[in-house]
Amino acid sequence: MGGQYRITGDKYPRLRRPKRRRRLVLAVVASATALGLIGWGTLQLIDVFTGDGDQAAAAGPKADCGTRVSPSPKASGSAGKSGKAGTPAKGFPAPGKITVNVLNATPRAGLAKDTADELKKRGFRIGNVGNATKEYDKKVKGAAILLGAKAAEGTALPVLNTQLTGAQLKTDGRTKATEVDLIIGTAFKALSKQKDADKALADLTSPKPTPTTTKTC
Repeated sequence: MGGQYRITGDKYPRLRRPKRRRRLVLAVVASATALGLIGWGTLQLIDVFTGDGDQAAAAGPKADCGTRVSPSPKASGSAGKSGKAGTPAKGFPAPGKITVNVLNATPRAGLAKDTADELKKRGFRIGNVGNATKEYDKKVKGAAILLGAKAAEGTALPVLNTQLTGAQLKTDGRTKATEVDLIIGTAFKALSKQKDADKALADLTSPKPTPTTTKTC
């Protein structure tokens, strides 16, 4: 060859790729990545404004979301193991704060005393024991009449009423709410059994629990 330079030997010079092509490839990759990021961000914004994210969360397993019903704590005031009634809840006086006048309106002798002795064992205070007044003597056909002040209608009278069944509750003009009369009628046989009376008192003084609902999701 007649040029100034000649190639000798078995090695040839390495040809480099043009830098313009490399830059073009990098630009294409960067553009695709940017477009992907922009598209993903757009979808996220759409989810936020349309609420799809909340719907997706709500579409999860139903077992994870629901309403739970729980009873409220039960009030204390049940009878103790000793057989005497425990301290009732607020609004009901304890048997030890109630004075009971036991009056016999039947022809059976000794009935008032025996009933008074049993009530005393159950924690009640005993007042007068004897025969009923003329107003009630031989005139009470039911098991008994429980007589007390108007203020005792929702306090002392219901507490005494837990000790027997079939009694009639009445009020009179007295003012002392913690003193009541138990007027024994002809249908009276005996006070309720101790366990039954204790249960009745516990049911009276311990209100049923009120269920409350709470969401678990």
